[in-house]
Amino acid sequence: MSSDIALGRDQAGEKHALPLMVLGALGVVYGDIGTSPLYTLKTCFNVIGSTDARAIYGVLSLVFWALTLVITIKYVIFIMRADNHGEGGILALTALAQRAALRRSRYAWWIAAAGIVGSALFYGDGVVTPAISVLSAVEGLKVATPLFENYVIPITLGLLLGLFLMQHRGSGKVGGLFGPVMVLWFAVIGILGLPAILHHPRILRALDPLFGLDLLAAHPWTGFALLGGVVLAVTGGEALYADMGHFGRTPIRLAWFSLVLPALILNYFGQGANLLANPLAVDNPFFRLAPGWAIYPLVILASAATVIASQAVISGAFSLTRQAIQLGYLPRMDIRHTSETEIGQIFVPSVNRMLMLGVFVLVVGFRSSDNLAAAYGIAVTGTMTITTILAFIYMRGVVGWSLPRVIALFGLFLVVDLAFFSANLLKLVEGGWFPLAVAAGLFILMTTWRKGRGILLERIMSSTLELNTFIARSAGKPRVPGTAVYMTSRLDVVPVPLLHNLKHNKVLHERIVLMKVETTDIPREGAERCLEVCHLDANFHTVVVHYGFMEQPNLPKALKECRNFQLRFNLLETSFFLGHEKIIAAPNSSLSSLRRSLFITLQNNALSATEFFRIPANRVVELGGQIEI
Repeated sequence: MSSDIALGRDQAGEKHALPLMVLGALGVVYGDIGTSPLYTLKTCFNVIGSTDARAIYGVLSLVFWALTLVITIKYVIFIMRADNHGEGGILALTALAQRAALRRSRYAWWIAAAGIVGSALFYGDGVVTPAISVLSAVEGLKVATPLFENYVIPITLGLLLGLFLMQHRGSGKVGGLFGPVMVLWFAVIGILGLPAILHHPRILRALDPLFGLDLLAAHPWTGFALLGGVVLAVTGGEALYADMGHFGRTPIRLAWFSLVLPALILNYFGQGANLLANPLAVDNPFFRLAPGWAIYPLVILASAATVIASQAVISGAFSLTRQAIQLGYLPRMDIRHTSETEIGQIFVPSVNRMLMLGVFVLVVGFRSSDNLAAAYGIAVTGTMTITTILAFIYMRGVVGWSLPRVIALFGLFLVVDLAFFSANLLKLVEGGWFPLAVAAGLFILMTTWRKGRGILLERIMSSTLELNTFIARSAGKPRVPGTAVYMTSRLDVVPVPLLHNLKHNKVLHERIVLMKVETTDIPREGAERCLEVCHLDANFHTVVVHYGFMEQPNLPKALKECRNFQLRFNLLETSFFLGHEKIIAAPNSSLSSLRRSLFITLQNNALSATEFFRIPANRVVELGGQIEI
């Protein structure tokens, strides 16, 4: 009876929390795709160069079916099924896909490489999104009066500067406002489009996919280029998947079907209907929907919505950085938690500075959302394509879908993604090179770090000996009081700092603990799976601490939990010994001189293990030497 009552309370609590989760999803997940109407149709008609009825019907048809195929069917219905213990995103999906290739190391390498490329492209998207979103909102002032022409860039830079300077406070303090603002935004854009549709209901004929296909067939080359503008309508698709762990599938899906999709369709078709009546509105179809008195309030609301959209992308970059560090793709960085209760709210100062610099360069260099549209799309469509390929591998190799089924479904998705990606390659010279350059630089950085760390660990381990042999030889040797904890990546060999301590200081502590930190391919480890403790001879012990790729290591806390395994620590009597190697160039290195220099720079500037693992600084001893790579 009591269990039934408890179950009923849990279900009631979930039902009560669901509206709040939907509201949160609206505020965080849908900012990017929700602000796409600001610039999508404007860009499309700039490409096609015509606003006759055939062009309007064709463009709207392509936009509607892009939203249907890419967002509704691909992401909302299917891709969100590929969750890694509730988490989504390109690196989470990479970990899932690698499970299908565990016995084939060559395929596993290619899957990892695809994940790195997708992550690098996401950073490229993270630079462009704040720039084009905020700039397109502020450009609405020019619709009200040309007097604001010279103030658009300064106002945009001011808003973006404030956004980046506020990041250290965390999104939690203003997160409560995000949802209501986005609800208001979607309500407003839907209401703006509805009267135009009612005045020209024939615009609904554009729901027929044949109009889009006819436009592509009548003007193949122009139609192909047009796809690069249509894809702007679906640029927020990755956010649906990446933020799944924050809100879950159900709230995200409810928000999409109940408010976001209807509002987007009403606004896009309202813009199209208005263009049928007034082709001159093509200079800014979104703001031309509003009556004159509403322009200024609409600019303010649009600016708020675009700042929220930018915040979601920036937060996503922070989250992706933490995952990449934990999985060994990036060096350790300063990661600050901005909330005592929400583990996902973090701030990465170095990433924030790089994003801010990139965004400012884009705004000053491109100066308008029309020009920026050329830089937008390549990174997004590249990430979407990689997501489709990795989801194909996961559904076939892990979930066990039949080959015909997975080919038919994901083959369709891949054709659409490749069409969009290929169309965006036409923008390469006009500005598409910028996000690709960002992605290429990050790909080189991430692969250099991963390969360099592998070579470094090989060099370190080649100069040590087996742990069992060392324990046998250490029997009978004098010990000094206290506990020594040696951080290591392998438990079968002696950590190099232990050999240095014995060689130079002639010291073995009374109790010696070898501690290894492992990052698993799931987001968060349960308490029962976090620790592995093994007691060896001669008062040697090994401790393995498991963390998920979304967790921040905290070794003092892990040591406290060791008491459950008959291993108690007094931090005042415990010293942590860490390796500190100076890297020099080897005569014959498998790394090129440029990548070797890059790796040495990254290694020298990486956050110290003391700070990253939250070890008390006054309990740390660093020992090391020179290592050639």
